[in-house]
Amino acid sequence: MPASIVISALVAVLVGFGSSVAIVLAAASAVGANAAQTSSWIAAICLATAAITLILSLRYKMPIVAAWSTPGAALIAQSTGESIETAVGAFIFAALLTLLTAAFRPLAALIERIPASVAAAMLAGILFSFVLGVFTHLKTAPELVLPLLLLFVLIRVFSPIWAVLSVLLCGIILTYVLGLAEPPPGLRISNLEWITPQFRIDTLIGLGLPLYLVTMASQNLPGFAVLKASGFTPPSRPVLAVTGLASLASAGFGAHTTNLAAITASICTGPDAHPDPKKRWLCGPVYAAGYVIIALFGASLVALFASFPSALIATIASIALIGALAASLGAGLAEEKDRFVAVATFAVTASGLSAFGIGSAFWGLAAGLLIYGVDRVYRRIAR
Repeated sequence: MPASIVISALVAVLVGFGSSVAIVLAAASAVGANAAQTSSWIAAICLATAAITLILSLRYKMPIVAAWSTPGAALIAQSTGESIETAVGAFIFAALLTLLTAAFRPLAALIERIPASVAAAMLAGILFSFVLGVFTHLKTAPELVLPLLLLFVLIRVFSPIWAVLSVLLCGIILTYVLGLAEPPPGLRISNLEWITPQFRIDTLIGLGLPLYLVTMASQNLPGFAVLKASGFTPPSRPVLAVTGLASLASAGFGAHTTNLAAITASICTGPDAHPDPKKRWLCGPVYAAGYVIIALFGASLVALFASFPSALIATIASIALIGALAASLGAGLAEEKDRFVAVATFAVTASGLSAFGIGSAFWGLAAGLLIYGVDRVYRRIAR
């Protein structure tokens, strides 16, 4: 096992977990998960990530690595009025939709035909209000938030990925220096806790469907693109089937959605991992082992983050999503002819509109598709 393989895989684990775990914790808090359920959520989603990576990398001898849906976690964190039981019902629904996509080629083609401008603008709307949260805490805890923002801006000039991890590490140290955190908890092994799902139509449509769509549009499709850019062509339907099954198996223990990794995948698919592309698949088993270790001690990690002030968690989560927000806005507004559609989708999604118990993510998507369809019909008639 070359050292470059081990280092690349473990760096990918560190980047993937460290840069977005605060977002998952915010999602768990939004749906009222208690400490044991949050610990189970972290453990289950890490185990699902490890299982997907190990199965696919061994089966296809490609560096296919998985991750949890960070945009999906941000979507959940912005939801209101949901319980952990109804959220789990939505997670199961999203997993079943992924399995249907893998089973029926026309459905996969239909998802791929969602206009990029609409999908990107909907994601930007979800992320926008989440990123804005940092400014609320800037008013209440400036001694903590302001140094972290300045640190992020400085380090991001050299490395966007390491900037987030630097903020995480320095933020933890700063909270103890300022006396804002409780003493760190002892080491504890995680337990999986079954959560009986509740299925409500409004939650399935307002949370489950958008969760599936943002995961497909912003995680799975870019994940395939990263692999193809590095010369790997994995079979899409079997890959989606494995991710869907893992998401379904872990949903009852609180895990929201697992999918192909995109940004962290590039750490394992490039030449830095190994000069020979045929050997890069070895990153998969090491990456999976890293997530198994995190899953074992997820209870300690949850207790550690729970001891931090909410300003730190919100700041780390907001900073971790700034890059995704910028990319989504850029993609949504890239085509001049689709800018009105994108802005309308973004505005409706970011507004927090809720009707019939269904959240703004669905209504933003619906508004965008409606305007896009009307625009295309008019253009054809005008010709």
